[in-house]
Amino acid sequence: MSFPFKSFALTAVALVLSAVPAFSQPAFVQGIITDADGKVVVGAVVAIDNTDNKTHAETKSDKKGHYITNIPAGNCVVSVTVDGKLREQRQYHPAIGVNDPFDIKLMPAGQVAVMAGPGPTSAADKAAADKAAKDREAQLAKNKALNDSYGAGKTAIDNKQWDEAVTQLTKASEIGANQPAVWAALAEAYVGSAKAAKGADAAPIYDKSFAAFDKLIELTPTDAGTYNNYALALAADKKMDDAKAKLAKAVELDPAGAGKYHYNLGALLMNSNQTDGAIDEFKKSIDADPNYAEAYYYYGSTLLGKATLDQATGKMVAPPGTVESLQKYLQLKPDGPNADSAKQLIAALGASVQVNYKDPNAPAPKTPAKKTK
Repeated sequence: MSFPFKSFALTAVALVLSAVPAFSQPAFVQGIITDADGKVVVGAVVAIDNTDNKTHAETKSDKKGHYITNIPAGNCVVSVTVDGKLREQRQYHPAIGVNDPFDIKLMPAGQVAVMAGPGPTSAADKAAADKAAKDREAQLAKNKALNDSYGAGKTAIDNKQWDEAVTQLTKASEIGANQPAVWAALAEAYVGSAKAAKGADAAPIYDKSFAAFDKLIELTPTDAGTYNNYALALAADKKMDDAKAKLAKAVELDPAGAGKYHYNLGALLMNSNQTDGAIDEFKKSIDADPNYAEAYYYYGSTLLGKATLDQATGKMVAPPGTVESLQKYLQLKPDGPNADSAKQLIAALGASVQVNYKDPNAPAPKTPAKKTK
């Protein structure tokens, strides 16, 4: 039984949109992007930088080649990037209330046009435009390298190629040091590598996973899933006290998920033959969420492992709560994946199967009124 790490969505690093100052009113900029042959260009990145107040806006052309955005009125540099390459750069002076289209026809591939538009063309503006273009190209290159490494690392994890995953995700962490998804994936890769290692070789690999988790917590200190995954990794390395501390933090941050967190840890302990610890965690899962069906099944089936044999009758004697937990599972999930197994275990203990669920919180039935004669 495996419990996957929580997934994080990696969003491509992008230039942050600057807030529009309160004293500036936005002007809308819209138009059509076409290529040298007059065909519309889909997905062109249109970036507009206001050189007066250093604001920035960015959008993409739709399936009709149309783009629209807004930015404070003033002297602007409009840059068009296609497939990560700068294709056009123009100066533009948007005005409030003027929505005339600013259409751009791109030069042939491999050529970049820097053209003067209906705005000032000073040396300072040209220098600002050149710098913006270089900065954007550098950022786009960085974004691509980050996403390529991250994607390769995730693919390697899916294929259980742990060394390759660690290599690619380490590279991604050096490029995008503040990306939580990268550190989450790197921690997962190290845990997978540690579990695949032999004997004493696993310990130093687990330590690297813990370092990745520490960085992830630094970036997302209130994410309960991170603490849960950290706890599972610690438990896999048999650091139970530390695991329980991290799990307690997950429960503190997300009380509603306490049943799931205790269940996950219980399952991991059960898989590593730490029966007493597993029973304790399954019981905590039930206490936290009285309707967590799977916790009841594994609590009962794990308790059954501590059953004894009555020498006089030859029958198994299970610890108190075993049959009741299996019955509760069937009440909650009569057609669940473990239903047949639960019925067999109950029968093996000589008890009858009860599958009619009764809501303990339901009001008592009313006593019928007596008829008068």
